[in-house]
Amino acid sequence: MRYETQLRTLAQFPDSLLGDPRRRLRYFDPLRNELFLDRNRICFDAILYFYQSGGRLRRPANVPLDVFMDELRFYELGEEVIARFRDDEGFPKEEVRPLPSNELQRKLWMLFEHPESSSGARIIAIVSVMVIVVSILIFCLETLPEFRHEKELREQSQHHHHSNTNTTTPIHPTSSPFIDPFFLVETMCICWFSFELIMRFSCSPNKMLFFKDVMNVIDFFAIIPYFVTLGTELAKSKGSSPAMSLAIVRVIRLVRVFRIFKLSRHSKGLQILGQTLKASLRELALLIFFLFIGVILFSSAVYFAEVDHKETAFTSIPEAFWWAVVSMTTVGYGDMYPVTVGGKLVGTMCAIAGVLTISLPVPVIVSNFSYFYHRETECEDTTEYTHVSTSLWENEDDEEGEGEGEGGGGYLPLGEGEGNGGICVPLNRTLLGGLCAGQGGEQKGRNMYLREPLVTQV
Repeated sequence: MRYETQLRTLAQFPDSLLGDPRRRLRYFDPLRNELFLDRNRICFDAILYFYQSGGRLRRPANVPLDVFMDELRFYELGEEVIARFRDDEGFPKEEVRPLPSNELQRKLWMLFEHPESSSGARIIAIVSVMVIVVSILIFCLETLPEFRHEKELREQSQHHHHSNTNTTTPIHPTSSPFIDPFFLVETMCICWFSFELIMRFSCSPNKMLFFKDVMNVIDFFAIIPYFVTLGTELAKSKGSSPAMSLAIVRVIRLVRVFRIFKLSRHSKGLQILGQTLKASLRELALLIFFLFIGVILFSSAVYFAEVDHKETAFTSIPEAFWWAVVSMTTVGYGDMYPVTVGGKLVGTMCAIAGVLTISLPVPVIVSNFSYFYHRETECEDTTEYTHVSTSLWENEDDEEGEGEGEGGGGYLPLGEGEGNGGICVPLNRTLLGGLCAGQGGEQKGRNMYLREPLVTQV
């Protein structure tokens, strides 16, 4: 595939590969008087349009992101152009990560905050993940009937004893919670979480930004339930009345389940999911709004369709909300169902409307997830492949390295060779006469602009 363009078009960006006469000379074929570039042809359409449009860069739809980024680096369009392209593609801006000024704090900060920085940091990250998994397993296992009975008996007896101080009720002797194996394992996990949080906070270069980070807030609230429970148990052991009801204690313990979000610090998959949900807030809000309208409409319709039936389960419109939700989401538990012909017709329309309602915004959410997923994987693959060099001259790398320190060595732009008469270029100390015949040029400054178009073969 051959492309033709004017040299003045390429000269608009003199700092790029094609705009700099010295750099593009290594791909110049004097026999055909053209540049030969063994690169991606589809990408070159966008590269050439970049020069012709004065700086507009658009990635072809069928070109992967990593391939196009590799082409941008090859043609040396500049970091500013690449940064603008990354912004157009939706890449988050790479913020400069501040580091502590103290050397010891800097090492500890890199050790606990950046697992990819060293092998020691990876070991700490693996230990942290294992502790998180153990903590979640303990939270789940202690709810088994074999282990739950004794804990509930102890809690109920303590609350019952303090609420009925004037009556005599038999209280079964219960073991202390501080010798409970689950409590001991939980204590060790909390010790690690607290140590990790304190170390990262003490070494943080900016304490305000540290608390503004969502992951640090999750880490903080993940250890709060333990200390609340510990204070409650200590108060019970001293014989004082409990400050909180049993229901509040259980709600606080439920917060422990949010420790699973601590895994997102070490999991790319959870980070991609979070980015997808953040980018799809409008679609999620639209989905909830559609469901809300459908629930109101179909719960009202099924109530009036079933109101005259004696054994109906739809006693009111709010009671029908649950049925409308499970029907529109195509779950259908079967605990509530219409029995009349009108109610069944309403149920049919409710199920069909639910399928259509959910299917409208879901593809957008899936598309966002696919975009973030492929963006992460493509960026990881950019350093795994090296394009084959396509220079026309042998030992180019050695000569280039030597020439850069001596003003370019044997690579001269058009019109800069001495004694050529502005016609052709001495290549490898040999004048290729006659190959540029009829290409008389117009000298502007130090560069030669040919009257006829330059042919570029890709």
